[in-house]
Amino acid sequence: MAPISRREFLRQSGAHAAVAGFVASGAIRLAANPLGLPIGSQTWPHRAQLKDLPAFLKTMADMGVTRLELCSPIGYGAQFASFANGKETNKILADHGIKAESSHFSMQELREKQSQSLAWAKDVGITQIITASLGDGNGGDHPTADQVKKAADEYNKIAEVTAKAGLQQGLHNEGFEVAMIGGKRVYDMLFDLLDPKLVKFQFQMSTIDDGLIAADYFTKYPGRFFSMHVQDVDLKKPAQAGVDNDGVRHMQVPVGKGSIDWAKTFQAAKVGGVKNYFVEQSMALTKESVAALKAMNV
Repeated sequence: MAPISRREFLRQSGAHAAVAGFVASGAIRLAANPLGLPIGSQTWPHRAQLKDLPAFLKTMADMGVTRLELCSPIGYGAQFASFANGKETNKILADHGIKAESSHFSMQELREKQSQSLAWAKDVGITQIITASLGDGNGGDHPTADQVKKAADEYNKIAEVTAKAGLQQGLHNEGFEVAMIGGKRVYDMLFDLLDPKLVKFQFQMSTIDDGLIAADYFTKYPGRFFSMHVQDVDLKKPAQAGVDNDGVRHMQVPVGKGSIDWAKTFQAAKVGGVKNYFVEQSMALTKESVAALKAMNV
């Protein structure tokens, strides 16, 4: 993986229930391409390759990726400048048989330039407006209950504007969301505080390292999700030094070679409402994970 996470980048830059039993049984067999959906990839881990966008898109298309999740050049800066012209981006993606229906946006740009960001999204063809975390300006990775409430109120207002533009606001889960306050997970608090019509959720699979299990959340909050970031994690192998997270981190591995139960995850994803998923790993891991997803029959 890249040496700096999206969360750390945003911090530094300042942009900074029969159902449950059904799922737990693992009895259903999945067809290739889980959920019958196109395989996608998040562009953050591949940002260094975006300077030659046609070559990057060819690489992704050749491995079977037909959906990309972008990062807004307005909030994420020069590394994503190749996406700056939304209509041109839409065309070059189409030329390679790829669509982008989802993108990440920084909290700062949504506070200050939301109309510009939404206009860019429409030009590209993006319908999912996702923020990595609500921690920017709201207590970071160690918020108070008041800061969580403030963050949720602000995000509901942002999401209302997005909805009026005909797009869907979403929230990923990073350090802020996995924090604990008085024995309760901030993530769970946000499901109560965020308007279910205005805000959907995108689950980060690697938060298994923080005790968050995707299948559990998908079944606990049916219909509240629309997306997921796909990684696998080997809970028996510590990660290399240099990660920015607190506590012990474990090694990311290709899908199917770690500790995540993918049959249970994808069956639960149907309950959660997941409509797309994006591998978010280094290029080497992405190639292996995409191949595993295409062949998945568990």
